[in-house]
Amino acid sequence: MITHARALWDQAVGLAPRLVLALAIFAVFVLLAKAVRALVKRFVDRMTHGSASEVVRLAASAAEISLIFAGIITALGMAGVNVSALLAALGLTGFALGFALKDALSSLLAGCLILIYRPFRRGDRISVAGCEGSVADINLRYTTLESDERQMLVPNAVLYTNTISIIRRQNRPPVPS
Repeated sequence: MITHARALWDQAVGLAPRLVLALAIFAVFVLLAKAVRALVKRFVDRMTHGSASEVVRLAASAAEISLIFAGIITALGMAGVNVSALLAALGLTGFALGFALKDALSSLLAGCLILIYRPFRRGDRISVAGCEGSVADINLRYTTLESDERQMLVPNAVLYTNTISIIRRQNRPPVPS
């Protein structure tokens, strides 16, 4: 019994440096993620001239989460865990989720592009894919159009892939021909 406890103690002492190194690497990745989040926020803010706060938050969060996951995988590898099976499982899970959520993801990406390029703004009256109304709200998933009799939530993927007719621009001079 004593020899078994001694063997466990020796194994724990042998693993301690690897665990400390793994924790240090993870801490570095977390600090790096915070710094990259701030840099991405500043860069995207400068690119979009501060007009797309939803896109800035999304890009900054994606960068931070990606680095934290990379830190977790690296730290587990340094601690002696075989991460190849974990990476394969994450890859398959990502593929399955991407396939299952392809419509939602296409609307999300289209929403980002609409918020960056601003082909229309709140108050503009537009027509797209049989829907016509004034733009009441633009978010990452839907654009809300309002007409006299109804309110329509148009997925941003529809707006991004169809021809948009801008009938009237609100509070802006007309676009020169």
